[in-house]
Amino acid sequence: MVISQHTESSAGFPPIAASHAKILILGSLPGQRSLAASEYYAHRQNAFWRIMEALIGVQGDYASRCEQLTGKGIAVWDVLASSVRPGSMDADIRLDSARPNDFSGFLSTHTEVTRVGFNGRKAEQLFRQLVIPELAAPLPQLISLPSTSPAYAAMSFDDKLENWASKLELKPLTTRGKK
Repeated sequence: MVISQHTESSAGFPPIAASHAKILILGSLPGQRSLAASEYYAHRQNAFWRIMEALIGVQGDYASRCEQLTGKGIAVWDVLASSVRPGSMDADIRLDSARPNDFSGFLSTHTEVTRVGFNGRKAEQLFRQLVIPELAAPLPQLISLPSTSPAYAAMSFDDKLENWASKLELKPLTTRGKK
């Protein structure tokens, strides 16, 4: 039996961001379904878009949801520009191949970003390890958020929504989208 050694690097997407963004939400690196669809959080069981719908009312197709996010001052990106990762699990990201995005450049052109929320522990770990040492102080406020990934089943959707709302200081508009 031959075991495949996945060595192809996965590349991320450009940020979804307007120049007036105030909150930056960071994942680690797009998963296989997101890469195939060329969309952030494309896995239908990922709670990200349902949380955004409940918090700020985003709806519609992907392009429309992205436009609504930027209109509300929320930017989305990933910590990594690329890395080798067989599959979609964050635990499988190979740190020896991890290349972070240019956060110095991003933050210098998005000067109103005051909070950075990490969609899961791996995103925060990667940011602290690979990005912070390269950034000039002062940093925006860093916020740990529970992962919206379907792989993180230890917390219910309702608890994830409450946590995101509280930590991002956003009051849910609706409970629609809860399951």
